[in-house]
Amino acid sequence: MARVGLTTGRLVRAGAELADEVGFEQVTVSALARRFDVKVASLYSHLKNSQDLKTRIALLALAEMADRAAEALAGRSGKDALGAFADVYRDYALAHPGRYTAARYPLDAETAAASAGPRHAQLTRAILRGYDLPEPDQTHAVRLLGGVFHGYVSLETAGGFAHSAPDSQESWTRIVDALDSLLRNWPTR
Repeated sequence: MARVGLTTGRLVRAGAELADEVGFEQVTVSALARRFDVKVASLYSHLKNSQDLKTRIALLALAEMADRAAEALAGRSGKDALGAFADVYRDYALAHPGRYTAARYPLDAETAAASAGPRHAQLTRAILRGYDLPEPDQTHAVRLLGGVFHGYVSLETAGGFAHSAPDSQESWTRIVDALDSLLRNWPTR
């Protein structure tokens, strides 16, 4: 029987908070049970296992980022949209490092298709329409932006830019400027 006050949603949110505190890799049903001071068995009416918990945290993170990105892009285009979109990912990763890691958790094809993941691609393509890129160049650009954003954020959150000048924010701004320039002058075959 489910413990009073424990719901799947509450457990997933607590798991996401735990991921931000101790790292996504450390999130387990056992760790979550300790957080609520309950026996592990009492969580199994809400969660199948630690993989189910991690999948649900990944889905939460993807949805949160997609919602923030959609809000940030509203009424924007071109470089303004590109910068707002980039900042959503960076800001989310800095504020929620465990959830950001969770957003890259491998999902099976059916779960991925039903997640907010496709919204991320749609939002990226919405930005790229402002740069008038045809296919397959648009797909290449989606991958480029994802690679640059994720690569930079991964290095930054690991402390890779903490001990050198210029400030990381200055580099981030220049990178977005460079991406805008590249997208406006996309190489043709």
